[in-house]
Amino acid sequence: MYEANQLVGKTLAEVAKVIKPGVTTNQLTRIAEEFIRDNGAEPTFKGYPNQDGDPFPAALCTSVNEMVVHGFPNDIPLKDGDIVSVDCGTLLNGFNGDSAYTFCVGEVAPETRELLKVTRDSLYLGIEKAVAGNRLGDVGFAIQNHCESHGYGVVREFVGHGIGRDMHEDPAVPNYGRRGNGTLLKKGMCIAIEPMITMGSRHLVMENDGWGVRTIDRKPAAHFEHTIAVYAGKARILSSFDYIHEVLGDREF
Repeated sequence: MYEANQLVGKTLAEVAKVIKPGVTTNQLTRIAEEFIRDNGAEPTFKGYPNQDGDPFPAALCTSVNEMVVHGFPNDIPLKDGDIVSVDCGTLLNGFNGDSAYTFCVGEVAPETRELLKVTRDSLYLGIEKAVAGNRLGDVGFAIQNHCESHGYGVVREFVGHGIGRDMHEDPAVPNYGRRGNGTLLKKGMCIAIEPMITMGSRHLVMENDGWGVRTIDRKPAAHFEHTIAVYAGKARILSSFDYIHEVLGDREF
């Protein structure tokens, strides 16, 4: 699990190297797929079916601005001021990795950068609660409380998940909840925690492609994700943003 998730972090760093105005999300997914395959893994998103059995067409989900998750890569150039959530999955030696990071494209408005910062901070607050003996409601409450205290919306319809030999396993991992409620966390469980946070309304609209999901008011949304292993005392983060930060330096947001 660690090796598969480290590869996801390294793949996202390869993407980070080229994100700038004028680049297309199709270019990003081609770079990612080549890197994943060159490292002996499979891109798990490519061909993954939705609820209707329709396969996802690419190695990355690339969700720009008001697109919350599951955006199709395309040939539309990214613009200065955009943000783009890049979600990546790998299958390596029979185990799955999954992580996401929302990148700035050029000069992004301060209020949008703040949304990204709060969303990423909420991910780590959730991870702090993901320890043996706690419940998933403790994780969700930490994320929800932090984001709503800043006036943001917390998506309900899409959640994190268990992960292992399959990319999506039980349990569902909501980004909202009540302390002391939900599935009991036990040592050895692996879960993907992924806050999806909106600047305005938390309500969503499904795109006609059956995959992409955007905010109903077309305000920006941010998405960050780590895969973690539950231990007593402190969770172990299996994925990594360190490779991304080495590329971005002080340009994180």
